[in-house]
Amino acid sequence: MSKVLNLYNKLERFPLGKIIFSKLVCLKAPYFGTIKPRFLELKNGSCIISMKKRRAVHNHIGTVHAIAMCNISELAAGTMLEASIPSHMRWIPKEMSVKYLKVAKTNLTATCELQDIKWEGIFDLPISVDVKDRDGNVVFNAIITMYVSQKK
Repeated sequence: MSKVLNLYNKLERFPLGKIIFSKLVCLKAPYFGTIKPRFLELKNGSCIISMKKRRAVHNHIGTVHAIAMCNISELAAGTMLEASIPSHMRWIPKEMSVKYLKVAKTNLTATCELQDIKWEGIFDLPISVDVKDRDGNVVFNAIITMYVSQKK
């Protein structure tokens, strides 16, 4: 089990454990703190993160900014991959393509899942992340390609 997943599993047992985990992730990677993410679920092959619609993530028309949705998508994909990848492998984001499907007017939830992977060699791994509003509508989709290789 990865260190990230092990830490999440230990902390989620406590009343504020998921909040503490979310803050620890943002200490490690400070830029993600701009969206104030809340991890709702993290397991091997799956991640769900929420963020509140608040003024700090608004664009000029008062809806959630596109880059805030990119941010939560990259965080979901990266944390899920870190929780899932074998210890002899490593990853780094290589490319992101996004689709803005609807105006984001509410709190948001990013969800991604990973299918069974053969963890061999060097390869590009596309991960799809859906960002949904509070009514369950997909407002944004990102395909994040991760470059996966063996650790040296």
